[in-house]
Amino acid sequence: MCNSLIPAAYRAAGPDGSPAAGAAGRRDFPPAPEPLPAPVMDNHTHLDFPDGAGPVGVAAALDAAQAVGVQGAVQVGCDLESSRFTVQAVDLDSRLLGAVALHPNDAPDYAARGELEDALAEIERLAAHPRIRAIGETGLDFFRTEGEGLVHQRYSFRRHIDIAKRLDLTLQIHDRDAHDDVVQVLREEGAPERVVFHCFSGDEELARICNTEGWNMSFAGTLTFKNAHNLRAALAVAEPELVLVETDAPFLTPHPHRGRANASYMVPYTVRAMADLTGIDLSRLCQQISENTVRAYGSWD
Repeated sequence: MCNSLIPAAYRAAGPDGSPAAGAAGRRDFPPAPEPLPAPVMDNHTHLDFPDGAGPVGVAAALDAAQAVGVQGAVQVGCDLESSRFTVQAVDLDSRLLGAVALHPNDAPDYAARGELEDALAEIERLAAHPRIRAIGETGLDFFRTEGEGLVHQRYSFRRHIDIAKRLDLTLQIHDRDAHDDVVQVLREEGAPERVVFHCFSGDEELARICNTEGWNMSFAGTLTFKNAHNLRAALAVAEPELVLVETDAPFLTPHPHRGRANASYMVPYTVRAMADLTGIDLSRLCQQISENTVRAYGSWD
């Protein structure tokens, strides 16, 4: 049974003292789920993205997550501003690790301004921080970028792969409508030792490729959506040692709260769905996810 209370950090009072439905067009936050029986980590969140009824600090967001068994998170950058924020955030709270990169949809904009090379150089400098454990999110997105922009997207992806390999960091991939091309680039460039398909959006075929290559598949709230038959088929064949969980907060809020704001404290909804779908005992699944996450990113200690 769900806790009926929204975590205090995510609560905004309306005129009568009740939680507001969302100020200035922002979405309200769902109730906290029942805590997990064993801790896991949210391996992809954006704490700097504004959403919900009001701003939430790093410590408060992680407190709310820890209260339901989500003991840590990976804060992810997707441009220079958010990557700089990530480096600052990982110094604020030991429950955070970080990833820095230029999102594939932003790479063409940097290129158009003649700033792509300088931006990539700064990403590499930021990635030298000891609590930055991944280069991401990077990859290919054929949904929002087309034409000449794809040339810059591919170039940026290859450069990020090179940075990850030279710095021995995990590669965190954004893959939207580009499965075959992402796999092709990884094979052409030679994938880093650790690869995570963030918000895994493929099907059984891509899952089997990931199994063969040893690439991690990170499942988000999309797994719980009614039309996500491909994701459930993928999870069914995914090697348990390669499975991770994430929120991609504030996006992709899991069922039954789809459409409301997302946060790391929502991870248990997705983990319970994963347990139901795979038939794996919930405690064992939590332990497996935690072990997988540490293998992918290293220790939070």
